[in-house]
Amino acid sequence: MNIRVLREDVTKVKTPALIVNLFEGVKSPGGATGAVDKALDGAISQLIGEGEIKGNSREFTLIHTFGKIGPDRVLVAGLGKQEDFSANTVRVVSGNACRFLRNRSITSACTIAHGAGIGGLDPQSAAQAIAEGTLLGLYRFRQYLADNGDGKDLENLTIVEGNADKTAALETGLRVGRITAEGAMLARDMANEPANVMTPTRMSEVARQVADADGLEVDILDREQMEELGMGALLGVAQGSHQPPKLIILKYNGDPDNPSDNLGFIGKGITFDTGGISIKPAGGMERMKGDMSGGASVIGAMQVLARLRPKANVTGVVPAAENMPGGEAQRPGDIVRTMSGKTVEVINTDAEGRLVLADAMTYAKQLGVSRMVDIATLTGAIVISLGKVCSGVMGNDQKFIDQVIGAGDATGERIWQLPMFDEYKETLKSSVADMMNVGSNRDAGSITAAKFLSEFTDGVPWAHLDIAGTARSDSDKGHLVKGATGVPVRTLVNLALAEAS
Repeated sequence: MNIRVLREDVTKVKTPALIVNLFEGVKSPGGATGAVDKALDGAISQLIGEGEIKGNSREFTLIHTFGKIGPDRVLVAGLGKQEDFSANTVRVVSGNACRFLRNRSITSACTIAHGAGIGGLDPQSAAQAIAEGTLLGLYRFRQYLADNGDGKDLENLTIVEGNADKTAALETGLRVGRITAEGAMLARDMANEPANVMTPTRMSEVARQVADADGLEVDILDREQMEELGMGALLGVAQGSHQPPKLIILKYNGDPDNPSDNLGFIGKGITFDTGGISIKPAGGMERMKGDMSGGASVIGAMQVLARLRPKANVTGVVPAAENMPGGEAQRPGDIVRTMSGKTVEVINTDAEGRLVLADAMTYAKQLGVSRMVDIATLTGAIVISLGKVCSGVMGNDQKFIDQVIGAGDATGERIWQLPMFDEYKETLKSSVADMMNVGSNRDAGSITAAKFLSEFTDGVPWAHLDIAGTARSDSDKGHLVKGATGVPVRTLVNLALAEAS
């Protein structure tokens, strides 16, 4: 899709549709919306007075202009309450508005720079949010459909701005927004692929393609190399599948003068999770193709960083494997030795994500990461706790956790912290190994999973993101669409950019 900036009077621009906006409760529109209202002889004000336009969130009113002004149609998008306005409002409005137009087979449209006036956003942030909201909101996974039957695509969107002083910032924002959205869409594509296509080998091939295209260092470890490194936890998970495991390493060196300052992203890459011998119920198991969403988000984020080129060093590590109940699959009661040397009694083979992450985190530390975030669709318990509204975060360093939460807030990818009290570790004690891979009861499952992972940090500042509730959307809402969401690619990118500034 083509998105650009045009310096022009919004009332004169020739376009099939122009998107303007209105805050809730506004009786007399101002700014660009006011200019359009005046050119239409008060049509918008009249509809406000009649109660048809209220400015409510997710409200859209389409007005045909019949040649009175340049645009053939004006779409008035409600922004909701002004006190609740943020860049994420722009993402949501842009996604919803562009789908509204696409559903009417409109292939080209213009928009004002939402929020860059009375909304208080700087032009660059407004344009970035428009680009992200538009591209992510129009995303569709259609590779296996002979006929999508869903109308034409919206192929062109133009931000119309009359102030020449704002155009450079708008263009910069569009560039950053496009690059960031493309990283999230790469993660979506990977997680939406069926597991017979997106195998561990295919994940490693995608990572190599990203590295080759955008100048990242890449290394892919095979089973034999993992055996030499003593990665018994990762290999134990993989041993029930005919698909060979891969450990994917991507490196971006944007600050070579400070090699010890190295941010690590570790993403769970279970390309299909049956639960292993502790097999899952059949209902909904098809969604387990997305159990590699954490790994996909790492690859997507690394692509973005390679294209934006911030002054930062970032290492991405993705342990990729299938969890299958084959004849050689690990059994409940098996004991595995992790790369760190610690032993784990496997009580439940469906708690496999923490096992592959344990070895990946140990390896990341050997690569020299000085702080790390792991990202995983780790526990169903996080969905019980937080639903699908936000991801859960836990960790061992409050300052770093706050940075992760702040990075998420800036992108609209909300994150909520759960406690990590020492008492939660008690249920992981084993009488035959250093620990069990699940707690001895069902209490606080997300937290005990994080406590397990904390055993492999060795004091490195660490945050754990459980995205089991946010990695997938059940419907189209703003910039999120049904299927994989690409969460938390944009959070990871923001975290790296904030540290580089």
